[in-house]
Amino acid sequence: MKPLLRFLILIVALITALAPLMLTGQTNAPARPWTAPKTPWGDPDIQGLWPGNDMVGTPLERDRALGTRAFLTDEEFAKRVAFSEEQKEIDTAETVNPNPRVARGGVFVTCEQDPNLCRNGVRIGPPNYWDERGKPNRQASLVVDPPDGRIPPLTPEAQKLVADRAAARRSRACASSAGGCHDSWEDESLWDRCITRGLVGSILPNGYNTGNQIVQAPGYVIIRNEMIHEARVIPVDGRPHVGPAIRKWMGDSRGHWEGNTLIIETTNFVPGIPVGNTPTSDALHLTERFTLADANTLNYQLTIDDSKTWTRPWTISFPLKRSDDYQVFEYACHEGNYYMYNALSGARAEEKKK
Repeated sequence: MKPLLRFLILIVALITALAPLMLTGQTNAPARPWTAPKTPWGDPDIQGLWPGNDMVGTPLERDRALGTRAFLTDEEFAKRVAFSEEQKEIDTAETVNPNPRVARGGVFVTCEQDPNLCRNGVRIGPPNYWDERGKPNRQASLVVDPPDGRIPPLTPEAQKLVADRAAARRSRACASSAGGCHDSWEDESLWDRCITRGLVGSILPNGYNTGNQIVQAPGYVIIRNEMIHEARVIPVDGRPHVGPAIRKWMGDSRGHWEGNTLIIETTNFVPGIPVGNTPTSDALHLTERFTLADANTLNYQLTIDDSKTWTRPWTISFPLKRSDDYQVFEYACHEGNYYMYNALSGARAEEKKK
């Protein structure tokens, strides 16, 4: 046998013998742990588009029947999937239903069941194509603390304010009319007036315009919400809050980093800014936490602390998913501007008929 041929046979034999060991070594090699990216100046990099639309439809408060259970069973999850499929059927219907179904509180009701939701077969409120639909998930509620997933009770002071406001509304003659009171701009919500939904309402996954964008620069984090085109320029350089006399709809935000978590403290809100349907006090203090769990998941946590409004702080938490394809559109609020004129002028027209 020629020397070259013997050499080649030896090489082939060695490769054949070592191949299983090589493959075994590759299989058992530990996976590299994911490392959060950094900006050129050294801060954790959480920049990107983080819409909340996947979580649309997850209830803010937990069903009382679930108690302290934070996640759904297989059977409960299947019901949530079925609800989503029924909503998709309504959204994509080719013909108009004369008695449309509208989702309220996790069930569908019709005009016949609740005429406040629609008139003459037409839904009251935004058309279906405005609304964004989430993906069914097992999270029982957005509220994660208290452990029962329920918003804490109002303080006695806040309960009295709610009762006083309700009594003042009932005392007005317009309160008994079908359209309610539209005596002035003060009868309309901040949202109807195209001013704001507040910090909490701007980021909670609800309805439509759920886009969130984060941009970073040395010493600053900028958070832009698609809902009513809010934007916060947040210093992360340790400077203090502005003085207590300065009040803003979105408050005064200051941030700092703890490891890979961005913590933002926001104070100095205009008294009365709503959280949900509840007006808050001048003591409102919000704490947000943004933590990059992996390349495409940003965990968001928000603690709401207002000792004059609720008996204890409470916390909302949900994941935001990166979407490079999401488009943030201008929230021009034309509909709200038309609404203001039409609601007030319509109320004056009704008064002339009396």
